[in-house]
Formats: sequence, C-alpha cells, structure tokens
Amino acid sequence: MPTFAARTAPAVSLAFRDILSDDGTRLRAWTNDPDGVIDGPTVVLCNGLGTNPYLWPALMDPACGVRVVSWNHRGVGGSDRPVDPSHVAVEHFVEDGLSVMDHFGIDQAVLMGWSIGVNTMFELAARNPERVSGLFAVAGVPGDTFSTMLAPLRLPRPVARALTVNVSRVLSLAGKAVTPISTRLPIGPRAIAALTHSGFMLPVPDPALAAVGIKEFLTTPVDWYFHLALCTSRHARVRLSTIDVPAMFVAGRWDVLAGARDMASAAARMSDAEYVELWGSHFIQVEQPDVVHQLLLDFLDRVGAASGV
Repeated sequence: MPTFAARTAPAVSLAFRDILSDDGTRLRAWTNDPDGVIDGPTVVLCNGLGTNPYLWPALMDPACGVRVVSWNHRGVGGSDRPVDPSHVAVEHFVEDGLSVMDHFGIDQAVLMGWSIGVNTMFELAARNPERVSGLFAVAGVPGDTFSTMLAPLRLPRPVARALTVNVSRVLSLAGKAVTPISTRLPIGPRAIAALTHSGFMLPVPDPALAAVGIKEFLTTPVDWYFHLALCTSRHARVRLSTIDVPAMFVAGRWDVLAGARDMASAAARMSDAEYVELWGSHFIQVEQPDVVHQLLLDFLDRVGAASGV
C-alpha cells in the first residue's frame, strides 16, 4: 500500500543526473528545471547536510521563477561515498559545488545555502570569488557552526560546541544499530504533526511535501550522517573581510542548530549584507516558504541591479 507521502505529495518538476567531482566521486546532481522552461535567474543551492530538494517547497513550484541547480552530499541520496571516507569536509563540498556549476555551464551565480550549506557557499566564495555574484544564507553561519548550536538555551559557545560534537560522536558510533529503526519510521500525518509541534520544527503549510523530504532524509544511514557532521564540525569561520558581494541572512528566531545572533553578527561584519529574522526554526524555508522565497526574489533583483543586469 502506498505511503502517506506517496499518496498525497504534489507533483514536482525535478531532474537528476550523475556527475563526477574532481576526486572522481560520483554525485547525484539535480535541478528544478528539467525542461529548461523557467524564465529567471539561476541559483546554485548548497543544501543542508544530508537533505534533499523536497525540503524547499517554494522551489518545487514550476512557477517559482528561479532555476535551481544542486546536488546530494557524498554518500547521500544516490551520491557515492568517496574512496577516502575522510573526503567529506566542507572543502570537498566546495569542490562538488564547483563541479556542479561546471557541469551545468554556470560561470558565475548567486549561491544559496541552508545550514551547513552556508559554510559551503561562504568557503566557495572565499576560494573562488570570481564564481559568485551573491550569497543568500538560510539558517546557517559562515563557519564554526557547532559553536552556534543550541542558541535558544543561551549556552556558552565552548559548551555548545563540546556538547553537540560529542553527541555526534556517540551517534556516529551507535548509528549502525539505530539505522534499521530510523529508516523504517512511519512518516505520515501523525509523525508530521508531532514533529512540527516539538519545537525543533514548527508547523508547515504543506505537510505532504514535508513528509516526502523527511522520509528521504531518513534513508541516509545514521552512522554515515554523523560521520559527515563530525567532518564538517571542523570547518572554522570564514574571513568575511575577503568576500565582497551582496549577502542576505535569513534566520529563524527559535533555531537550535544555527544561532540567530551569530547570523546577525556575521551580517554586521560584511560591507553589503542584510539580516532578516523570522518566527521559525531551523526549517524556516519549510515553515514560511512564500516569505523566504520572496526574500530570495528581492535579493536576486538587488544583485541584478548592482551588476547592471
């Protein structure tokens, strides 16, 4: 019998294709414009760790006006694990992002990041500034992410970092035992209702599509996911003084995985950055998709005007 998500999820336009990153790792790339019909700017999405297209509801609408290209992380959603399992740090995600841009023929674009993807896009901008025309950060900070976690609890940064890194270590070791359970969890209306009233995630306007995204997220083995998390936890703060493009930071006030105060501080350290705080969690683009998407469209207009496009 079809699952709740399979029965009720709306049709979306997606195309997947396999590409090679510089070290030979095969990646599953995707776009929301499989037929090349979207009349709008192209944005390169550096997605949240281990996540998928379905957690961006506004981008799944063929009328969204934005062509998006992205990819699934190494060992996630059809992408291969690298031969060297340590090649899953932010610098390797940067290589993957550049490979995706090259594959789609994108010389320069606005980058959009969510969560750890914000680390990736800022690192890419610092290393390859000629490829970036703007930075749109959603619920993420430009480095040292684990120190900003649990921000609503007002823990000191060293305590927050030690706690979250150690929890990740435990789950990376225990993951093989947990995965048979997590991959079989029934994700239906009750599960979505419970999750969106937990405080970790707030209510969403499209529970069916959220169910698809969460179910897809849970296909990643827990031990591999937290191996990725531990490797990305080593990413230090990016020097924002080296980045000279427009930026926007969109934060969720109740985000427990990327502190809103740290996002505001990052925006204040840049010469051309705007900070917007919304009533939401780490999943702000799922909870308020129309608001976040309008902010993206406004930002793309600003970048286009600044560049004379």
